[in-house]
Amino acid sequence: MSETTAASFELAAIGRTGDRYAYEVTEAAIQAYAEATDDVAGGPVFAVVPVRNAIAPASEAVASRDIRRFVVHYEQDLLIHRPLAAGMRVVSRATPVALLPRPNGTSLVIKTETRHESGELVNEQYVTEFFRGVQADEGIGERAPDHRLDADGDPLAEVTYVVAEDQTARYAAASGDDFAIHLDDGFARGVGLPGRIVHGLCTMAFAGRAVLEAAGIEDPRTVKRIAVRFSAPLFPGESLTTRAWDADDGFAFEAVNAQRVPVLKDGRLELR
Repeated sequence: MSETTAASFELAAIGRTGDRYAYEVTEAAIQAYAEATDDVAGGPVFAVVPVRNAIAPASEAVASRDIRRFVVHYEQDLLIHRPLAAGMRVVSRATPVALLPRPNGTSLVIKTETRHESGELVNEQYVTEFFRGVQADEGIGERAPDHRLDADGDPLAEVTYVVAEDQTARYAAASGDDFAIHLDDGFARGVGLPGRIVHGLCTMAFAGRAVLEAAGIEDPRTVKRIAVRFSAPLFPGESLTTRAWDADDGFAFEAVNAQRVPVLKDGRLELR
């Protein structure tokens, strides 16, 4: 993309909270997400599923249709106050809170809140999208909270998983994220990618499971925060190796592909 205009972004939408979206958590949905991420049921990243319908309109309120095919997921920060469980009815809302010009594009930060039908806050999330090659003329707001942790010395362990060729199709079905860059090689190449890429949140779920395995923790419901920066795409059929370190506030981690290129950086996982 060679040129964009300020009209591509609607600054007036920043700070405007969107509609409420209800979601009933079922055992089938929890299990489907676990199978799509090769994980056990109860993984913390399942919390992204109820908010998906709230995030899309929040992003679309700021970024015009003509630039949406250039968007990639840049960061995700998930703070879990209460794990989701089958039978819960929750309501999610999303608010675009920042639009930030960057050297090679523009970041859009969206904050979500998911509450139990009783009003209890269940989780909060910061979703940062990056529009590649699309430059906003001005910015507003601040980036999402910092989630970097210092990692010194040798890691607890390195854990490697292989991503299946059909992983993106399975993840799309379980999560509802059917963006074409994950499913259609031709479309992905058309926006400058080598081919279809693994969903960032699927990669995040793989890495979170690896951190728990490295730390010897069996129950994923003990996770109260997990955050990452997506630094490079991961492709179906590749391996993902996660390195985890003890840190003062939890565990720091990063994940690399088979060529040792980092695909996740600044990983943070905290336990309740």
